[in-house]
Amino acid sequence: MSSIERYADLAHHVLRERPRLGPVRAVAVDGPAGSGKTTFAARLAAALRVADARVEEIHTDDLLEGWTDQVSFWPRLQEWVLEPLRHGEPGRYRAYDWVNGRFGTDWHRVPVPDVLIVEGVTSARAAIRAELTLGVFVTARRELRLARGIERDGEALREEWERWMVGEDLHFATDDTAAQVSLVVDGAPTVPHDPEKEYVRLDATQK
Repeated sequence: MSSIERYADLAHHVLRERPRLGPVRAVAVDGPAGSGKTTFAARLAAALRVADARVEEIHTDDLLEGWTDQVSFWPRLQEWVLEPLRHGEPGRYRAYDWVNGRFGTDWHRVPVPDVLIVEGVTSARAAIRAELTLGVFVTARRELRLARGIERDGEALREEWERWMVGEDLHFATDDTAAQVSLVVDGAPTVPHDPEKEYVRLDATQK
């Protein structure tokens, strides 16, 4: 079963909930690569800002040290961003340069927000779940996700994408992410709706 829901209503729900990451309401937008996580996170962030919330967005792709780091990057996120925010202090991070294969030298500041949105594969993992105000899992058909990835990154990276998808399948099976979060979203819905304002919620069994 699926239902159409509004980003504005979800934003108000987040803001009504108490912070769990120190003074911050943390939202994780998880799901496999190519499922539509970035789009969902951006639209939720926009709805939160319309509701006058201070919002910061972190994309885990900026913290990965290349294609093999889809799970083991977590200590960087903890040290650079999550731990300072827990104590009401600004975080910061250095973004990975995927072209040159190294982290940049500039530090990006993360002010203490009302809502922190962490978008990326494994972002709603068990290690952070108790501190999340909202955990989201965005899903789409495997063939579509791969096609989206190849369209974005090029045919030369097909093998990297295929290896990545095997790794994320293993993580999600072990972590049981889709069953543990509070919202599962269709990243490629076919039902009529206004995608700028609405999303399609799935039953967790439809992941």
